[in-house]
Parts: sequence; C-alpha cells; structure tokens
Amino acid sequence: MLWRVRTTLPDRPGALAVLAQSCGAAGVNILGLQIFPGIETVTDELVLRVPDAWGLPEIAELIEASGGQSVSASPCTEAALTDQPTRYVQAARQILAQPASFPEIVALLFDAEADPVEGTLTPVQDVMDMTVGEVQVQVRRTAPFTATEHARGASMADLVSDVLARGRESALAPTLGRRVGAGATPEYVVEGDAVSALIDGTPVGLAVVRPPVEDPEVRPVTLRVDPAWQRRGIGTRLLVEAARLANTMGASEIVLTTRADNQAVLPMVLAAGLRGRIRMAADVLTVRVPVRELRPVRR
Repeated sequence: MLWRVRTTLPDRPGALAVLAQSCGAAGVNILGLQIFPGIETVTDELVLRVPDAWGLPEIAELIEASGGQSVSASPCTEAALTDQPTRYVQAARQILAQPASFPEIVALLFDAEADPVEGTLTPVQDVMDMTVGEVQVQVRRTAPFTATEHARGASMADLVSDVLARGRESALAPTLGRRVGAGATPEYVVEGDAVSALIDGTPVGLAVVRPPVEDPEVRPVTLRVDPAWQRRGIGTRLLVEAARLANTMGASEIVLTTRADNQAVLPMVLAAGLRGRIRMAADVLTVRVPVRELRPVRR
C-alpha cells in the first residue's frame, strides 16, 4: 500500500538518514520525498510503500521511533508520485483556462479541502488564506501548511489576480458611461427588491435581493443578464447596485450561489471592486460579499 506521510524532524545533519535507515530495516520503501525547510525543524512529506497489514498506528510508531513528530498519514495512489513542478504547471494551466476553479484546484494541489462539509464533525484543521483581487479564498486540512506552501499558494493567487486584471478595465468601462451595443447606454432602475438593466426601455439584466434564509442580515442575490448583452459590464454594475440595495434593506452581507463551472462570477466580483469570500464545495460556487460599507440606494 502507498501512504502519504508528513512529519517534522530536527534540523540537524543525519536526521533524515536515521528515518531512512529505520524504514529500510522495517521493509518500508520511500518512493517520494518533499522537504519544507523551517527554522528549528524541517517538515518532510514522504510517499511510502508499506506492508499490506500496516496502518496509521504502525507508520506513526516507525516515524516517531526515528525522531519524527506531528505525524499525519493517509492512503494515496501512484498519482502522489507525480513530479511536483509538473503538478504546479498543470494546475496553473487549469486555472488560466477557468479562473473560477481556483479554490478547487488549489485544494487538490495541497491535498486540502476547499470547504468543510456542513453538518459533519471534522478534526482541528489548519487554514490557508489566499487573496485573489479583493476575494478571499480559504483551503484547509489537518496537516499544518508550511511556510513554503503558503508562499506557493500566494503565488498562485497572484497569477489569477494578474489574469483577471487584464479584462478588468474593459469590464468597468460600461459603468463609467461607455455606450454598449448599438450606441445605447444602460439604465439601471431600482424597484422593490430588484435592480433592472434597461437598454432603450427593454430589460436586458436583472438582479433580485431575496429574503433571508437563516441569518436575517444575510441576503441571497440572484443575477442574470441576457446572453446577447453579456461580457459588457452589465452584470458587474447590477451586482454593485444589488449590494447597495441589500445594504439599504438592512443586510450586512449578500450571497451569490452558482455552478462551480461558471467562469463569469469571479471576474464580475473583482471588476465590481467588492471584497468577498469565495468557496467551492462539490459543484457549487458560493461568494459572500459584505455590504455595510457601501453607499445605500436612494429609493
């Protein structure tokens, strides 16, 4: 069986050699190794082939007897042996093709979860925060993240920010008064709990602030734009106006929920200049945006 094992060893010459010798004596083969330097200790991630009858107790006993501490281990497949630089390049290509998949891909990259499963008891987990534009992304796992992994996560987030920033100026232009389509300037009308985008009096987009579900200060928002008028900044402006409207209605936060493969959501939130938290669980993408600091809508 293959196991992915993490442990910390003293940062002194020969510490890893002692562990390797113990593994060899026990018939355990080290197939892969990553080293994450620290100040006084070093975190080592190993891929081990162990005897079929072994489990976590036997692995932990072997590692701890060799001087390792904070041992965590989980079964894995031969995919764990993929060259690490190759994994990061492949992840970067996937993110460039679909920026909204960033939480899910980074979670897989670090063997973490993009979001905890609601209603289940989970062990104490370490959290890595990454910021894409003004959007906060979190991944979590039981094994602590190393300083090296935090740096890698930040670099991946910077990559996504740079890619999305390329289209931000053009996405913002319609909100600054540029005409779209056949020379028409969108008009945004607030009525009740909805904001409509009109082109020459014809609705081309709609954002609705829904009633609270659990928390009275959190309002779900649904937003749609006619496919013929998408990618012109209308959705971005509707999102801003809906956030302001939710503030006027007493909300402190809005929530957008969509499919995980919806590539328009993350660029839209960034173009709107809104701070938010994005989470991906299974095939659902959730964005939460605080609205307290926004200017209320005049109604």
